[in-house]
Amino acid sequence: VQLQASGGGLVRAGDSLRLSCAASGRTLTNYVMGWFRQAPGKEREFVASITWNVGTTSYTDSVKGRFTISRDRAKNTVYLQMNNLEPEDTAVYYCAARPPMARSYDPWGQGTLVTVSS
Repeated sequence: VQLQASGGGLVRAGDSLRLSCAASGRTLTNYVMGWFRQAPGKEREFVASITWNVGTTSYTDSVKGRFTISRDRAKNTVYLQMNNLEPEDTAVYYCAARPPMARSYDPWGQGTLVTVSS
């Protein structure tokens, strides 16, 4: 599976952005797709995930109510809708895929930068 993330940019606090992660190379049946982020000087952290088959979602507490992860199975694409962005959301955002029965995410996309100004 190859992942291509896009959609980052420079926005102001309170604005919205939608990130996309296009997958190619195989279908994502039974995969879990995730979004992670890494802010400057910090470790990479989990943001959200979605199960490909059923669409079950999970979020880190700091984005609950503001971010929504979704997938379009026909387009083999995962989205992260980010609303009411805060400066603390500034980071490089990565999408990743966790194969069936795997314990970790692999592969990873190349990352897309989101910068939120106050």
